[in-house]
Amino acid sequence: MTTGTALDKAVMTLLEYGTVHTSSGGQYSFRVLGPCCRLFDREELPWPCSRLAWKSKEPSWRRIGSRLVADMASRRCPSYSVELLQPGSKPTRTVRTLFYQRFSPQLQEWWYSRHPRSRKECNTHPNLN
Repeated sequence: MTTGTALDKAVMTLLEYGTVHTSSGGQYSFRVLGPCCRLFDREELPWPCSRLAWKSKEPSWRRIGSRLVADMASRRCPSYSVELLQPGSKPTRTVRTLFYQRFSPQLQEWWYSRHPRSRKECNTHPNLN
C-alpha cells in the first residue's frame, strides 16, 4: 500500500543550481548553490575519544582513520549548499540536508562513492543510465 509521501520515491535527480524551493514546513525558502556531502569531523569530538571498535577511551592524538568521514545520519539523503531566503533578513549560506528524501542506489553511489573513478574531474553529474 502506498501512502504517497516523499519517502515512497527515491531521489533520481539533482536540484538545479539557482532554483528556489520552500522548506518542508513552508517557513522559509532556499536557493540551491550546489550538491555537497555532509562530513563528520572527528577532531571536534571531546577528549578523550571513545571508539566503538575498541570499547575504550583514548586520547585525541591516537585516533585512527580519516579526520573527515561521511556523516552516517545523512548518507542516504541529499545535502545541498543553499542560501536561506527569509523575509526581512539577509540571505544566509548553510548546508541543508533533505532528510525526508532518500537516494536511489545509483545516486547514492555517485554522491558518497569510495571508488577512485569518483575523484575524476569529469564526474560532475551522476550517470543514471
